[in-house]
This record gives sequence, C-alpha cells and structure tokens, in this order.
Amino acid sequence: MITGTITSLHVTDVRFPTSLDQHGSDAMHTDPDYSAAYIVIETDAADGLKGHGLTFTLGKGTEIVVCAVRALSRHVIGKALGDIVNNFRDFYRQLTSDGQLRWIGPEKGAVQLATAAVLNAVWDLWAKKEKKPLWKLLVDMDPHQLVSCIDFRYITDALTEEEALEILQNGKQGQRDREEHMLRSGYPAYTTSCAWLGYSDEQLKKLCSDALKEGWTRFKVKVGADLKDDIRRCELIRGMIGPDNIMMLDANQRWDVQEAISWVKDLAKYKPLWIEEPTSPDDILGHATISKALSPLNIGVATGEQCHNRVMFKQFLQANALQYLQIDSCRLGSVNENLSVLLMSKKFNVPVCPHAGGVGLCELVQHLILFDYISVSGSLDNRMCEYVDHLHEHFMYPVIISRAAYMPPKDPGYSTEMKDESVLQYQFPDGEIWQKLILEKKVEA
Repeated sequence: MITGTITSLHVTDVRFPTSLDQHGSDAMHTDPDYSAAYIVIETDAADGLKGHGLTFTLGKGTEIVVCAVRALSRHVIGKALGDIVNNFRDFYRQLTSDGQLRWIGPEKGAVQLATAAVLNAVWDLWAKKEKKPLWKLLVDMDPHQLVSCIDFRYITDALTEEEALEILQNGKQGQRDREEHMLRSGYPAYTTSCAWLGYSDEQLKKLCSDALKEGWTRFKVKVGADLKDDIRRCELIRGMIGPDNIMMLDANQRWDVQEAISWVKDLAKYKPLWIEEPTSPDDILGHATISKALSPLNIGVATGEQCHNRVMFKQFLQANALQYLQIDSCRLGSVNENLSVLLMSKKFNVPVCPHAGGVGLCELVQHLILFDYISVSGSLDNRMCEYVDHLHEHFMYPVIISRAAYMPPKDPGYSTEMKDESVLQYQFPDGEIWQKLILEKKVEA
C-alpha cells in the first residue's frame, strides 16, 4: 500500500553557466546556460521519502517555469500519493486542464514544462515507494495499469486504449530475455559532446579522438549557421571517425523548408543518417516535405525535442514527417505522455531515438528508452539514445555509460535527485557560483 499525503512542494531555479565554454552551443542557441526548474515534494509518510523532479531550460526564462510550477502546486499539495497513482489519468488531466492555466498552454510552453517537472517528481516518489528504478516499475506494471496512466484524449484517431493495451500485452512476450540483455549490454547511445557549434577545430579533433578510444561509433554534429563552415567541419569529423561509423546532423530549427533541403543535399556526401530539427518544430507539413525530398539520399528526418505534446507527435506520425522520433523526458507531460508517444511510435513502426543531454535529461530518459525496448518496441534496429557528457556530477545517481551504452540504473526512483550542495551553489541568482560571476561582471544579475 502506498502511503503518504503530499505536504509541500519546493521549487528552485538552478542554472549552470555552460555558455562560458560554449557547451551546448548550436546554430539557434548560441549561448545556453543549462538550467532546471528543480522540484522536491515531501509527504507525511513515516518513511521520509521525497520525490525529486525537474524540467530542462537554457537559463533566462527558468524563473517563468518556476512561477508556473508554483501555480500548479495547488493541484498537488494535500493529495494522497495513493490516490494519485491509482487514478493517474485523472490527476494528469487536473494539471493539464486547469480552467485558467490552460489558457496559456494548452499542453505547451512554460505550463507544460512545469507540468513535466511536477509529474517527474511524483513518478520519482512512486518508484522509490516501490523500491524500484522507474524503468523497472514500468516494466513490471500490469498493462491495464499502464494504460490507466495515459490520457488518450485527442489521439484516439491514431491510437485507441484497446490498441495500446494489445501492444503492451504483446510486449510481455520475451520481456525477461530483453531485460536480461539490457542488464548485460545496456542500451546503445550516441554522443553529441564532440561537435558543439562553438568548439574550435582543435577541440573537435581531441574530443572525437578521445571518444573513438572509448568505443563510440555514433556521432552527432551541429550545423546550420554557415554552409562553408559546416562542409569544413563535416569533412573534418568524417575524416576523424572514418567511413563506417555513423554521423548525424542537427540544425536546431535554423532553416526554412527549401533552404533545409538544399543545405542538407550539399552535406549528403558525408553520409549523415539523419538531419535533426531542420526547420520550425511546429511545421509538421514542412518536415514531411523535407522527408520526401531527402528520402532518395537515404537521409532521414529526426525531431521531437521541442514537440509540445502527444497531439503533435500524432500528426508527425500520420504525415510521415519524421523517420526518427525524439521524445524528451521534460518537454512532454512526464512519463504519462511519453508512454502514449512510445505506443504510437510502435503502431506506426517509427524508431524512437530520445533527446537527452542538458541538465538531467540523460538521467531521466534512460528509464523511458529501457522500458520502450523491454516492453514496447522489442527492437534495437535503428535505435539509439543521445548522450551528452555534461553536469552528471551534480546528480546523486548519475548515468553509467559502458562501451557507448546506457547501463540500466539500479537505484530506486527516476534518477532525478540532485546533490544538495550543487543546488545551493548554482541556484540563481543567490548561489555562490552566480554571486561570483556577477561580481566579476561575467553575467548579469
């Protein structure tokens, strides 16, 4: 029996000054400070367990998400955890269908990011109560209970509750073998850490060389600011990694539709597997046009890290507008909404290759992709999960990468808990790190 009533919800604006060294830089986001609205929820249960959750941001604007979290807290404080998880669909709808807050969504923007943070904390607490890592909680869950966590409103024309249940029931076949395979070998990953747009050639060469020595075979390159520079950098990196390793490109929404097609055709000789976010993340038909144009070149389109909700993913799938679907653990409405997208991807036979990196995204999304392989897709064909080697040292249960693969976490929870000292040092603007940078006039207060 799950005990405890939620008595408090505390949220902190935590920012890391990654822009100082150009970590995370791309064609659209040139100076990101990887940040998070970080939540801790407490209950009156005697076990003293806490739920930790977050949503990822890029610095400025995190304070807006923090305000949205506080606005949603009235739906959380005073709720019994058992009542939430036993009727999770209803609780999800309470958050996403608040009659007034919904107006500044609905199910997108700062309110949706805040929803993800709150629900991530709830899922973390539930998994801790069950003494399981989140992926294992999901894998062991009865299909009927899993389906009861999902809001099918707006997507039944693509996936019904009955179809979702059938997929999950079929996924039980061979599940134990797949789980054992993950525990032995892990889930294949690719690295984005080698080729941020702001890195020098010398840095690119060193990082690629180091990654190759560590066993990495899949590399993503940021592109989109300058074609001649992209050609030079792709030439350099393809030369470093060789003809047999995999390269992906990521434009981070920089281009118009026809510009994207033309630009990628000029980079096609470097044999990229996909072009990621070639245009506006909201332009479903534009992505479909790009997909059709690049198909003869065997270059797919990947997108999803800024896809607001399950409805947009539904339309991307219906329009054949992507060949690689990139869920995000903090952009969608937490585990609940990601479950619906994983199931739609299975029905449409599109591989899921999650977005990660940032603050805690690797820690979170590893649970979702492990569950997808073990209980939904049952396949590793054309599937891999992004890895970025930044900021893991600030988490209590950081990801474990071995032979370029995510090894399944074994600690109970969602791997969302940050170290108290990191939160204190990097809370904005009063943390020790930020006070120092403000005094040195390296950042604005």
